[in-house]
Amino acid sequence: MADQKHLHSTLLDLDSRGYKAYLDIKGSYQFPEFTLIVDHVQGDPFASPSKLRVKIPQSVARFPQELYQSPTRSIALRDYLTREFDAAAKEISSFRGTGKSGLISIANTGQEVLERTATVINDHYLEVRFLVGLPARGRRILGRQAAEMLVVDIPDIVNSALKYPNLNGKKVKKHVETVEDAHWLRQQLPERGLVAFIANDSILPRSSGVDPTPLIKDAVPFQAPESMSVEFNCPHGGLIKGMGIPTGITLIVGGGYHGKSTLLRAMELGVYNRIPGDGREFVVTNPAAVKIRAEDGRSIAGVNISPFINQLPQNRSTTKFSTPNASGSTSMAANIIEALEAGAELLLVDEDTAATNFMIRDQPMQQLIAKDKEPITPFIDKVKQLYADYGVSTILVMGGSGDYFEVADTVIAMENFQPHNVTEKAQAIAAKHLNERIGEGGEEFGDITPRIPLGESIDPSRGRRAVKLKVRDVSEVAFGEEDIDLAAVEQIVDPAQLRSIASAIVYAKEKYLNRRRTIPEILMAIMTDIEEKGLDILTEFPQGNLAIFRHFELAAALNRLRTLKVQ
Repeated sequence: MADQKHLHSTLLDLDSRGYKAYLDIKGSYQFPEFTLIVDHVQGDPFASPSKLRVKIPQSVARFPQELYQSPTRSIALRDYLTREFDAAAKEISSFRGTGKSGLISIANTGQEVLERTATVINDHYLEVRFLVGLPARGRRILGRQAAEMLVVDIPDIVNSALKYPNLNGKKVKKHVETVEDAHWLRQQLPERGLVAFIANDSILPRSSGVDPTPLIKDAVPFQAPESMSVEFNCPHGGLIKGMGIPTGITLIVGGGYHGKSTLLRAMELGVYNRIPGDGREFVVTNPAAVKIRAEDGRSIAGVNISPFINQLPQNRSTTKFSTPNASGSTSMAANIIEALEAGAELLLVDEDTAATNFMIRDQPMQQLIAKDKEPITPFIDKVKQLYADYGVSTILVMGGSGDYFEVADTVIAMENFQPHNVTEKAQAIAAKHLNERIGEGGEEFGDITPRIPLGESIDPSRGRRAVKLKVRDVSEVAFGEEDIDLAAVEQIVDPAQLRSIASAIVYAKEKYLNRRRTIPEILMAIMTDIEEKGLDILTEFPQGNLAIFRHFELAAALNRLRTLKVQ
Protein backbone atom coordinates (compact mmCIF):
# COMPACT_ATOMS: atom_id res chain seq x y z
CA MET A 1 0.00 0.00 0.00
CA ALA A 2 1.28 3.46 -0.94
CA ASP A 3 1.62 6.09 1.76
CA GLN A 4 0.68 9.71 2.32
CA LYS A 5 3.94 11.01 0.84
CA HIS A 6 3.42 8.98 -2.33
CA LEU A 7 -0.07 10.44 -2.79
CA HIS A 8 1.29 13.95 -2.25
CA SER A 9 4.08 13.56 -4.82
CA THR A 10 1.72 11.90 -7.33
CA LEU A 11 -0.71 14.81 -7.15
CA LEU A 12 2.08 17.32 -7.64
CA ASP A 13 3.27 15.36 -10.68
CA LEU A 14 -0.27 15.47 -12.12
CA ASP A 15 -0.39 19.27 -12.01
CA SER A 16 -1.54 20.79 -15.35
CA ARG A 17 -2.21 17.40 -16.96
CA GLY A 18 -5.56 16.46 -18.48
CA TYR A 19 -8.30 15.71 -15.96
CA LYS A 20 -8.53 12.00 -16.73
CA ALA A 21 -4.98 11.58 -15.39
CA TYR A 22 -6.55 11.76 -11.92
CA LEU A 23 -7.32 8.07 -12.47
CA ASP A 24 -3.72 7.44 -11.39
CA ILE A 25 -4.62 8.09 -7.75
CA LYS A 26 -7.24 5.36 -7.50
CA GLY A 27 -6.25 3.00 -4.69
CA SER A 28 -5.37 2.99 -0.97
CA TYR A 29 -2.93 5.19 0.97
CA GLN A 30 -1.66 4.76 4.48
CA PHE A 31 -1.67 7.93 6.59
CA PRO A 32 -0.21 8.01 10.12
CA GLU A 33 -3.66 7.59 11.75
CA PHE A 34 -5.92 6.23 9.03
CA THR A 35 -6.17 4.72 5.56
CA LEU A 36 -7.47 6.83 2.68
CA ILE A 37 -9.17 4.86 -0.10
CA VAL A 38 -10.02 6.35 -3.49
CA ASP A 39 -12.77 4.09 -4.89
CA HIS A 40 -13.96 6.11 -7.88
CA VAL A 41 -12.45 9.06 -9.73
CA GLN A 42 -14.73 11.43 -11.61
CA GLY A 43 -13.97 11.74 -15.29
CA ASP A 44 -14.71 15.43 -15.55
CA PRO A 45 -14.74 18.42 -13.14
CA PHE A 46 -18.47 18.82 -13.83
CA ALA A 47 -19.29 15.12 -13.30
CA SER A 48 -20.42 13.53 -10.05
CA PRO A 49 -17.63 13.98 -7.49
CA SER A 50 -15.04 11.31 -6.74
CA LYS A 51 -15.88 8.73 -4.07
CA LEU A 52 -13.43 8.30 -1.19
CA ARG A 53 -13.28 6.58 2.20
CA VAL A 54 -11.25 6.94 5.35
CA LYS A 55 -10.74 3.93 7.61
CA ILE A 56 -9.67 4.81 11.15
CA PRO A 57 -8.60 2.12 13.64
CA GLN A 58 -10.50 2.18 16.94
CA SER A 59 -7.14 2.62 18.65
CA VAL A 60 -7.22 6.10 17.07
CA ALA A 61 -10.99 6.82 16.92
CA ARG A 62 -11.50 5.53 20.50
CA PHE A 63 -15.32 5.38 20.53
CA PRO A 64 -16.67 3.61 23.65
CA GLN A 65 -18.29 0.30 22.75
CA GLU A 66 -21.50 1.15 24.61
CA LEU A 67 -22.21 3.90 22.06
CA TYR A 68 -22.64 1.37 19.24
CA GLN A 69 -23.36 -1.94 21.00
CA SER A 70 -26.91 -2.32 19.61
CA PRO A 71 -28.21 -1.69 16.07
CA THR A 72 -30.23 1.33 17.23
CA ARG A 73 -27.31 2.90 19.10
CA SER A 74 -24.97 2.21 16.18
CA ILE A 75 -27.31 3.93 13.73
CA ALA A 76 -27.62 6.92 16.06
CA LEU A 77 -23.85 7.24 16.55
CA ARG A 78 -23.18 6.91 12.84
CA ASP A 79 -25.79 9.57 12.15
CA TYR A 80 -24.07 11.90 14.64
CA LEU A 81 -20.67 11.33 13.01
CA THR A 82 -22.10 11.98 9.55
CA ARG A 83 -23.38 15.34 10.77
CA GLU A 84 -20.04 16.15 12.43
CA PHE A 85 -18.12 15.30 9.26
CA ASP A 86 -20.54 17.41 7.22
CA ALA A 87 -20.08 20.43 9.50
CA ALA A 88 -16.29 20.11 9.45
CA ALA A 89 -16.21 19.65 5.67
CA LYS A 90 -18.38 22.72 5.06
CA GLU A 91 -16.09 24.78 7.27
CA ILE A 92 -12.96 23.67 5.46
CA SER A 93 -14.16 23.30 1.85
CA SER A 94 -13.51 26.12 -0.57
CA PHE A 95 -13.93 26.84 -4.26
CA ARG A 96 -10.81 25.64 -6.05
CA GLY A 97 -11.42 25.90 -9.78
CA THR A 98 -13.92 24.60 -12.31
CA GLY A 99 -17.18 22.73 -11.67
CA LYS A 100 -17.19 20.86 -8.36
CA SER A 101 -13.51 21.61 -7.70
CA GLY A 102 -12.75 21.91 -4.00
CA LEU A 103 -15.92 20.19 -2.79
CA ILE A 104 -15.66 17.88 0.21
CA SER A 105 -19.07 16.56 1.20
CA ILE A 106 -20.91 13.66 2.77
CA ALA A 107 -24.50 12.44 2.70
CA ASN A 108 -27.03 15.18 3.43
CA THR A 109 -28.95 14.75 6.68
CA GLY A 110 -32.36 16.03 7.73
CA GLN A 111 -34.43 15.81 10.89
CA GLU A 112 -34.68 12.04 10.73
CA VAL A 113 -32.04 9.61 11.96
CA LEU A 114 -31.63 7.02 9.23
CA GLU A 115 -29.31 4.10 8.82
CA ARG A 116 -26.86 5.24 6.13
CA THR A 117 -23.90 3.80 4.29
CA ALA A 118 -21.95 7.02 4.90
CA THR A 119 -20.42 5.58 8.09
CA VAL A 120 -19.56 2.13 9.42
CA ILE A 121 -18.39 1.43 12.95
CA ASN A 122 -17.37 -1.72 14.82
CA ASP A 123 -14.84 -2.82 17.44
CA HIS A 124 -12.00 -2.63 14.91
CA TYR A 125 -12.47 0.55 12.92
CA LEU A 126 -14.58 3.55 11.92
CA GLU A 127 -15.11 3.99 8.18
CA VAL A 128 -16.51 7.16 6.63
CA ARG A 129 -17.46 7.51 2.95
CA PHE A 130 -17.57 10.90 1.32
CA LEU A 131 -17.26 12.86 -1.92
CA VAL A 132 -14.44 15.04 -3.20
CA GLY A 133 -14.51 17.36 -6.20
CA LEU A 134 -10.94 16.98 -7.46
CA PRO A 135 -9.81 20.49 -8.48
CA ALA A 136 -9.14 21.65 -12.02
CA ARG A 137 -8.98 24.81 -14.08
CA GLY A 138 -10.94 24.07 -17.20
CA ARG A 139 -10.02 20.42 -17.70
CA ARG A 140 -6.48 20.75 -16.42
CA ILE A 141 -5.56 19.28 -13.06
CA LEU A 142 -4.73 21.61 -10.18
CA GLY A 143 -2.33 19.19 -8.52
CA ARG A 144 -1.11 21.39 -5.68
CA GLN A 145 -4.66 22.21 -4.61
CA ALA A 146 -5.62 18.55 -4.84
CA ALA A 147 -2.65 17.69 -2.62
CA GLU A 148 -3.79 20.27 -0.07
CA MET A 149 -7.29 18.80 -0.06
CA LEU A 150 -6.34 15.16 0.32
CA VAL A 151 -3.17 15.42 2.38
CA VAL A 152 -4.02 18.38 4.63
CA ASP A 153 -7.80 18.98 4.70
CA ILE A 154 -8.90 15.35 5.05
CA PRO A 155 -6.64 14.70 8.08
CA ASP A 156 -7.95 17.91 9.66
CA ILE A 157 -11.55 16.73 9.23
CA VAL A 158 -10.69 13.31 10.64
CA ASN A 159 -9.06 14.94 13.63
CA SER A 160 -11.92 17.31 14.44
CA ALA A 161 -14.95 15.15 13.56
CA LEU A 162 -14.04 11.47 13.82
CA LYS A 163 -12.05 11.09 17.04
CA TYR A 164 -14.13 10.61 20.15
CA PRO A 165 -11.75 12.52 22.49
CA ASN A 166 -12.17 15.61 20.29
CA LEU A 167 -15.99 15.51 20.30
CA ASN A 168 -18.49 16.71 22.90
CA GLY A 169 -19.16 13.46 24.76
CA LYS A 170 -22.37 14.76 26.37
CA LYS A 171 -23.85 15.68 22.98
CA VAL A 172 -22.88 12.31 21.51
CA LYS A 173 -24.52 10.51 24.42
CA LYS A 174 -27.70 12.60 24.23
CA HIS A 175 -28.00 11.95 20.49
CA VAL A 176 -27.67 8.20 20.97
CA GLU A 177 -29.96 7.99 24.00
CA THR A 178 -32.68 10.18 22.46
CA VAL A 179 -32.86 7.88 19.45
CA GLU A 180 -32.83 4.78 21.64
CA ASP A 181 -35.66 6.12 23.81
CA ALA A 182 -37.79 6.87 20.74
CA HIS A 183 -37.13 3.39 19.33
CA TRP A 184 -38.08 1.88 22.70
CA LEU A 185 -41.30 3.92 22.84
CA ARG A 186 -42.33 2.71 19.39
CA GLN A 187 -41.83 -0.89 20.49
CA GLN A 188 -44.17 -0.37 23.46
CA LEU A 189 -47.17 0.73 21.37
CA PRO A 190 -48.68 -2.72 20.60
CA GLU A 191 -48.81 -3.94 24.20
CA ARG A 192 -50.51 -0.67 25.18
CA GLY A 193 -53.08 -1.08 22.39
CA LEU A 194 -51.82 2.09 20.70
CA VAL A 195 -50.92 3.00 17.12
CA ALA A 196 -49.25 6.33 17.95
CA PHE A 197 -47.95 8.42 20.84
CA ILE A 198 -47.34 12.19 20.95
CA ALA A 199 -45.32 13.39 23.94
CA ASN A 200 -46.38 16.44 25.92
CA ASP A 201 -44.43 19.60 25.07
CA SER A 202 -43.70 18.37 21.54
CA ILE A 203 -43.42 21.13 18.95
CA LEU A 204 -45.28 19.84 15.91
CA PRO A 205 -45.36 22.84 13.49
CA ARG A 206 -42.42 23.27 11.12
CA SER A 207 -40.69 26.50 10.14
CA SER A 208 -42.20 26.37 6.64
CA GLY A 209 -43.32 23.98 3.94
CA VAL A 210 -39.73 23.69 2.72
CA ASP A 211 -37.95 23.97 6.09
CA PRO A 212 -38.51 20.93 8.34
CA THR A 213 -36.86 22.49 11.39
CA PRO A 214 -39.21 23.27 14.31
CA LEU A 215 -41.18 26.48 14.40
CA ILE A 216 -39.71 28.67 17.13
CA LYS A 217 -41.80 31.83 17.19
CA ASP A 218 -45.38 31.40 18.45
CA ALA A 219 -45.10 27.60 18.57
CA VAL A 220 -47.66 25.98 20.90
CA PRO A 221 -46.31 23.00 22.87
CA PHE A 222 -48.51 19.92 22.55
CA GLN A 223 -50.48 18.79 25.63
CA ALA A 224 -52.52 15.61 25.81
CA PRO A 225 -56.14 15.71 27.02
CA GLU A 226 -56.36 14.01 30.40
CA SER A 227 -58.70 11.30 29.12
CA MET A 228 -56.14 10.21 26.50
CA SER A 229 -53.01 10.71 28.58
CA VAL A 230 -50.59 7.80 28.88
CA GLU A 231 -47.12 7.60 30.35
CA PHE A 232 -43.96 5.59 29.79
CA ASN A 233 -40.76 5.21 31.77
CA CYS A 234 -38.06 5.48 29.11
CA PRO A 235 -34.68 3.76 29.55
CA HIS A 236 -32.76 7.06 29.55
CA GLY A 237 -35.19 9.99 29.68
CA GLY A 238 -37.30 8.58 32.49
CA LEU A 239 -41.01 9.37 32.83
CA ILE A 240 -42.64 10.77 29.72
CA LYS A 241 -46.33 11.62 29.32
CA GLY A 242 -48.41 12.35 26.27
CA MET A 243 -51.39 11.38 24.12
CA GLY A 244 -51.85 7.77 23.11
CA ILE A 245 -53.96 7.04 20.03
CA PRO A 246 -55.64 3.63 20.39
CA THR A 247 -56.13 1.01 17.72
CA GLY A 248 -59.32 1.25 15.68
CA ILE A 249 -60.68 4.25 13.80
CA THR A 250 -59.59 7.70 14.95
CA LEU A 251 -61.03 10.92 13.57
CA ILE A 252 -59.14 14.22 13.85
CA VAL A 253 -61.49 17.18 13.41
CA GLY A 254 -61.37 20.94 13.91
CA GLY A 255 -61.39 24.24 12.09
CA GLY A 256 -58.97 25.19 9.38
CA TYR A 257 -55.42 26.12 10.46
CA HIS A 258 -55.85 24.63 13.95
CA GLY A 259 -53.29 21.84 13.51
CA LYS A 260 -55.15 18.78 12.17
CA SER A 261 -52.83 18.12 9.23
CA THR A 262 -49.79 19.15 11.28
CA LEU A 263 -50.61 16.44 13.81
CA LEU A 264 -51.13 13.86 11.07
CA ARG A 265 -47.85 14.85 9.38
CA ALA A 266 -45.98 14.41 12.66
CA MET A 267 -47.47 10.94 13.03
CA GLU A 268 -46.82 9.85 9.44
CA LEU A 269 -43.13 10.66 9.97
CA GLY A 270 -43.25 9.10 13.44
CA VAL A 271 -42.16 5.85 11.79
CA TYR A 272 -38.64 7.39 11.92
CA ASN A 273 -36.47 8.46 14.84
CA ARG A 274 -35.45 12.12 14.97
CA ILE A 275 -32.55 14.24 16.18
CA PRO A 276 -32.57 15.99 19.58
CA GLY A 277 -34.11 19.44 19.24
CA ASP A 278 -36.48 18.49 16.42
CA GLY A 279 -39.49 19.02 18.66
CA ARG A 280 -41.02 15.68 17.61
CA GLU A 281 -38.35 13.41 19.11
CA PHE A 282 -40.99 11.46 21.01
CA VAL A 283 -43.77 11.39 18.44
CA VAL A 284 -43.79 7.72 17.50
CA THR A 285 -46.07 5.72 15.25
CA ASN A 286 -46.63 2.07 14.42
CA PRO A 287 -43.76 1.31 11.98
CA ALA A 288 -46.26 -0.27 9.57
CA ALA A 289 -48.19 3.00 9.12
CA VAL A 290 -48.79 4.12 5.52
CA LYS A 291 -50.05 7.51 4.35
CA ILE A 292 -52.78 7.23 1.71
CA ARG A 293 -53.75 9.97 -0.72
CA ALA A 294 -55.28 10.47 -4.16
CA GLU A 295 -52.83 10.32 -7.02
CA ASP A 296 -54.36 11.27 -10.34
CA GLY A 297 -52.51 9.86 -13.33
CA ARG A 298 -50.53 7.08 -11.65
CA SER A 299 -50.29 3.68 -13.32
CA ILE A 300 -51.80 0.56 -11.74
CA ALA A 301 -50.81 -3.02 -12.57
CA GLY A 302 -53.19 -5.91 -11.89
CA VAL A 303 -54.50 -4.78 -8.49
CA ASN A 304 -57.64 -6.29 -6.96
CA ILE A 305 -59.52 -3.08 -6.17
CA SER A 306 -62.90 -4.86 -6.00
CA PRO A 307 -63.37 -4.12 -2.26
CA PHE A 308 -63.85 -0.48 -3.34
CA ILE A 309 -64.71 -0.44 -7.03
CA ASN A 310 -67.00 -2.74 -9.01
CA GLN A 311 -69.40 -2.73 -11.95
CA LEU A 312 -67.28 -0.56 -14.23
CA PRO A 313 -68.69 0.34 -17.65
CA GLN A 314 -67.84 -2.12 -20.46
CA ASN A 315 -67.65 -4.85 -17.78
CA ARG A 316 -64.01 -4.05 -17.00
CA SER A 317 -62.59 -6.34 -14.32
CA THR A 318 -61.60 -4.81 -11.01
CA THR A 319 -60.12 -7.99 -9.54
CA LYS A 320 -57.04 -7.55 -11.76
CA PHE A 321 -57.33 -3.86 -12.55
CA SER A 322 -54.73 -2.09 -14.68
CA THR A 323 -54.59 1.45 -16.04
CA PRO A 324 -51.86 3.87 -17.15
CA ASN A 325 -53.87 6.86 -15.90
CA ALA A 326 -55.80 6.34 -12.68
CA SER A 327 -58.44 8.73 -11.38
CA GLY A 328 -58.34 10.12 -7.86
CA SER A 329 -60.74 7.52 -6.46
CA THR A 330 -59.19 4.61 -8.36
CA SER A 331 -55.71 5.62 -7.25
CA MET A 332 -56.83 5.74 -3.61
CA ALA A 333 -58.34 2.28 -3.90
CA ALA A 334 -55.11 0.93 -5.41
CA ASN A 335 -52.93 2.75 -2.87
CA ILE A 336 -54.86 1.16 0.01
CA ILE A 337 -54.85 -2.35 -1.46
CA GLU A 338 -51.14 -2.14 -2.32
CA ALA A 339 -50.36 -0.97 1.23
CA LEU A 340 -52.39 -3.86 2.65
CA GLU A 341 -50.65 -6.28 0.29
CA ALA A 342 -47.33 -5.06 1.74
CA GLY A 343 -48.54 -5.58 5.31
CA ALA A 344 -49.74 -2.15 6.48
CA GLU A 345 -51.23 -2.06 9.98
CA LEU A 346 -52.27 1.60 10.08
CA LEU A 347 -53.61 3.89 7.33
CA LEU A 348 -53.28 7.68 7.58
CA VAL A 349 -55.66 9.78 5.47
CA ASP A 350 -56.12 13.55 5.17
CA GLU A 351 -59.28 14.72 3.45
CA ASP A 352 -57.31 17.61 1.88
CA THR A 353 -55.40 15.12 -0.29
CA ALA A 354 -58.16 12.53 -0.70
CA ALA A 355 -60.73 12.05 -3.46
CA THR A 356 -64.09 13.23 -2.09
CA ASN A 357 -66.14 10.64 -3.97
CA PHE A 358 -63.95 7.90 -2.53
CA MET A 359 -64.33 9.06 1.04
CA ILE A 360 -68.12 9.58 1.27
CA ARG A 361 -71.37 9.21 -0.66
CA ASP A 362 -74.01 11.01 1.33
CA GLN A 363 -77.69 10.20 1.58
CA PRO A 364 -78.96 12.77 -0.96
CA MET A 365 -76.49 11.44 -3.55
CA GLN A 366 -77.55 7.88 -2.77
CA GLN A 367 -81.14 8.90 -3.51
CA LEU A 368 -80.19 10.55 -6.78
CA ILE A 369 -77.72 7.92 -8.06
CA ALA A 370 -78.64 4.33 -7.26
CA LYS A 371 -75.91 1.99 -6.01
CA ASP A 372 -76.09 -0.19 -9.14
CA LYS A 373 -75.11 2.91 -11.13
CA GLU A 374 -72.20 3.86 -8.85
CA PRO A 375 -69.06 1.64 -9.07
CA ILE A 376 -67.36 3.17 -6.02
CA THR A 377 -67.95 1.85 -2.51
CA PRO A 378 -66.82 4.75 -0.31
CA PHE A 379 -64.20 4.32 2.37
CA ILE A 380 -66.69 5.16 5.13
CA ASP A 381 -68.43 1.84 4.40
CA LYS A 382 -65.19 -0.18 4.46
CA VAL A 383 -63.12 1.34 7.24
CA LYS A 384 -64.73 -0.66 10.10
CA GLN A 385 -64.57 -3.87 8.09
CA LEU A 386 -60.89 -3.23 7.46
CA TYR A 387 -60.27 -3.17 11.19
CA ALA A 388 -62.61 -6.07 11.97
CA ASP A 389 -61.34 -8.39 9.20
CA TYR A 390 -57.65 -7.49 9.04
CA GLY A 391 -56.87 -5.60 12.25
CA VAL A 392 -55.82 -2.50 10.28
CA SER A 393 -56.45 0.80 12.08
CA THR A 394 -57.11 4.14 10.41
CA ILE A 395 -56.47 7.75 11.43
CA LEU A 396 -58.44 10.29 9.38
CA VAL A 397 -58.23 14.07 9.29
CA MET A 398 -61.77 15.16 8.52
CA GLY A 399 -63.13 18.69 8.64
CA GLY A 400 -66.05 18.53 6.25
CA SER A 401 -68.12 15.40 6.93
CA GLY A 402 -69.78 14.44 10.20
CA ASP A 403 -70.90 11.14 8.67
CA TYR A 404 -67.66 9.61 9.94
CA PHE A 405 -68.78 10.20 13.55
CA GLU A 406 -70.79 6.97 13.27
CA VAL A 407 -67.78 4.80 12.42
CA ALA A 408 -65.12 6.47 14.60
CA ASP A 409 -63.95 4.86 17.83
CA THR A 410 -62.07 8.01 18.89
CA VAL A 411 -62.64 11.63 17.90
CA ILE A 412 -60.00 14.29 18.58
CA ALA A 413 -60.77 17.97 18.03
CA MET A 414 -57.79 20.24 17.39
CA GLU A 415 -58.08 23.82 18.62
CA ASN A 416 -55.09 26.15 18.41
CA PHE A 417 -52.81 23.12 17.98
CA GLN A 418 -54.19 21.54 21.17
CA PRO A 419 -56.10 18.20 21.14
CA HIS A 420 -59.41 17.64 22.90
CA ASN A 421 -61.14 14.29 23.30
CA VAL A 422 -64.64 14.87 21.91
CA THR A 423 -65.55 11.23 21.30
CA GLU A 424 -68.62 11.22 23.55
CA LYS A 425 -69.90 14.48 22.11
CA ALA A 426 -69.42 13.29 18.53
CA GLN A 427 -71.20 10.01 19.28
CA ALA A 428 -74.08 11.89 20.92
CA ILE A 429 -74.42 14.11 17.86
CA ALA A 430 -74.39 11.03 15.61
CA ALA A 431 -77.12 9.43 17.73
CA LYS A 432 -79.23 12.59 17.73
CA HIS A 433 -78.96 13.20 14.01
CA LEU A 434 -79.72 9.75 12.69
CA ASN A 435 -78.00 9.29 9.36
CA GLU A 436 -80.30 7.92 6.71
CA ARG A 437 -77.53 7.01 4.28
CA ILE A 438 -77.45 3.32 3.40
CA GLY A 439 -74.32 1.30 4.11
CA GLU A 440 -72.85 0.04 0.85
CA GLY A 441 -69.90 -2.04 2.07
CA GLY A 442 -71.46 -5.50 2.26
CA GLU A 443 -70.64 -7.96 5.04
CA GLU A 444 -66.86 -8.22 4.60
CA PHE A 445 -63.99 -6.02 3.48
CA GLY A 446 -62.99 -8.33 0.62
CA ASP A 447 -59.91 -10.19 -0.53
CA ILE A 448 -56.37 -8.85 -0.68
CA THR A 449 -54.73 -10.70 -3.55
CA PRO A 450 -50.91 -10.92 -3.66
CA ARG A 451 -49.46 -10.41 -7.13
CA ILE A 452 -46.43 -11.94 -8.84
CA PRO A 453 -44.37 -9.34 -10.75
CA LEU A 454 -42.80 -10.33 -14.07
CA GLY A 455 -39.06 -9.69 -14.19
CA GLU A 456 -39.04 -9.00 -17.92
CA SER A 457 -41.28 -5.96 -17.35
CA ILE A 458 -38.58 -4.30 -15.23
CA ASP A 459 -35.70 -2.94 -17.30
CA PRO A 460 -33.12 -0.62 -15.68
CA SER A 461 -30.99 -0.37 -18.85
CA ARG A 462 -30.58 2.73 -20.97
CA GLY A 463 -28.59 2.82 -24.17
CA ARG A 464 -25.31 0.98 -23.66
CA ARG A 465 -25.67 0.97 -19.89
CA ALA A 466 -27.12 -2.16 -18.29
CA VAL A 467 -28.23 -0.09 -15.28
CA LYS A 468 -29.01 3.63 -15.42
CA LEU A 469 -30.45 5.15 -12.25
CA LYS A 470 -30.77 8.81 -11.32
CA VAL A 471 -32.56 10.43 -8.38
CA ARG A 472 -34.27 13.80 -8.55
CA ASP A 473 -34.78 15.08 -4.97
CA VAL A 474 -37.30 12.92 -3.05
CA SER A 475 -39.96 12.76 -5.73
CA GLU A 476 -38.65 11.00 -8.82
CA VAL A 477 -36.30 8.26 -9.97
CA ALA A 478 -35.04 7.87 -13.54
CA PHE A 479 -35.06 4.08 -13.87
CA GLY A 480 -33.62 3.05 -17.21
CA GLU A 481 -35.86 4.64 -19.83
CA GLU A 482 -38.69 5.25 -17.35
CA ASP A 483 -39.37 7.86 -14.69
CA ILE A 484 -40.94 6.67 -11.44
CA ASP A 485 -42.99 9.51 -9.94
CA LEU A 486 -43.00 9.25 -6.15
CA ALA A 487 -44.13 12.79 -5.33
CA ALA A 488 -47.26 11.43 -3.64
CA VAL A 489 -45.36 8.92 -1.49
CA GLU A 490 -45.00 11.26 1.45
CA GLN A 491 -43.05 9.03 3.85
CA ILE A 492 -39.86 9.18 1.77
CA VAL A 493 -37.74 11.81 3.51
CA ASP A 494 -34.32 11.62 1.85
CA PRO A 495 -32.99 11.26 -1.72
CA ALA A 496 -30.58 8.63 -0.39
CA GLN A 497 -33.62 6.43 0.31
CA LEU A 498 -34.63 6.73 -3.34
CA ARG A 499 -31.16 5.68 -4.49
CA SER A 500 -31.43 2.62 -2.27
CA ILE A 501 -34.94 1.84 -3.48
CA ALA A 502 -33.94 2.07 -7.15
CA SER A 503 -30.93 -0.16 -6.50
CA ALA A 504 -33.15 -2.59 -4.55
CA ILE A 505 -35.48 -2.96 -7.55
CA VAL A 506 -32.45 -3.88 -9.70
CA TYR A 507 -31.32 -6.28 -6.96
CA ALA A 508 -34.81 -7.84 -6.86
CA LYS A 509 -34.80 -8.35 -10.63
CA GLU A 510 -31.45 -10.12 -10.46
CA LYS A 511 -32.27 -12.34 -7.47
CA TYR A 512 -35.96 -12.76 -6.80
CA LEU A 513 -38.19 -12.01 -9.81
CA ASN A 514 -38.60 -15.63 -10.90
CA ARG A 515 -42.36 -15.82 -11.69
CA ARG A 516 -42.91 -17.67 -8.40
CA ARG A 517 -42.49 -15.11 -5.63
CA THR A 518 -45.28 -12.69 -4.77
CA ILE A 519 -44.60 -9.02 -4.06
CA PRO A 520 -44.80 -9.52 -0.25
CA GLU A 521 -42.34 -12.44 -0.50
CA ILE A 522 -39.93 -10.37 -2.61
CA LEU A 523 -40.13 -7.44 -0.20
CA MET A 524 -39.42 -9.70 2.77
CA ALA A 525 -36.46 -11.35 1.01
CA ILE A 526 -34.86 -8.02 0.12
CA MET A 527 -35.31 -6.51 3.58
CA THR A 528 -33.93 -9.69 5.19
CA ASP A 529 -30.84 -9.55 2.96
CA ILE A 530 -30.27 -5.90 3.85
CA GLU A 531 -30.76 -6.57 7.56
CA GLU A 532 -28.23 -9.42 7.47
CA LYS A 533 -25.64 -7.98 5.07
CA GLY A 534 -26.26 -4.22 4.96
CA LEU A 535 -27.11 -1.81 2.17
CA ASP A 536 -23.72 -2.43 0.54
CA ILE A 537 -25.20 -5.51 -1.15
CA LEU A 538 -27.09 -3.13 -3.46
CA THR A 539 -24.01 -1.53 -5.05
CA GLU A 540 -20.91 -2.65 -6.93
CA PHE A 541 -18.53 -1.13 -4.38
CA PRO A 542 -19.06 0.58 -0.98
CA GLN A 543 -20.79 3.93 -1.43
CA GLY A 544 -21.83 6.55 1.08
CA ASN A 545 -25.00 7.88 -0.53
CA LEU A 546 -27.54 5.21 0.42
CA ALA A 547 -30.04 5.25 3.30
CA ILE A 548 -32.41 2.64 4.66
CA PHE A 549 -35.99 2.62 3.44
CA ARG A 550 -39.13 0.82 4.53
CA HIS A 551 -40.46 -1.99 2.39
CA PHE A 552 -43.67 0.02 1.94
CA GLU A 553 -41.83 2.69 -0.05
CA LEU A 554 -40.00 0.01 -2.05
CA ALA A 555 -43.40 -1.48 -2.91
CA ALA A 556 -44.70 1.98 -3.81
CA ALA A 557 -41.83 2.54 -6.26
CA LEU A 558 -42.27 -0.87 -7.85
CA ASN A 559 -46.02 -0.34 -8.18
CA ARG A 560 -45.50 3.02 -9.90
CA LEU A 561 -43.09 1.68 -12.51
CA ARG A 562 -45.18 2.11 -15.65
CA THR A 563 -43.74 -0.95 -17.37
CA LEU A 564 -44.64 -3.26 -14.46
CA LYS A 565 -46.66 -6.34 -15.37
CA VAL A 566 -47.94 -8.96 -12.95
CA GLN A 567 -49.57 -12.36 -12.99
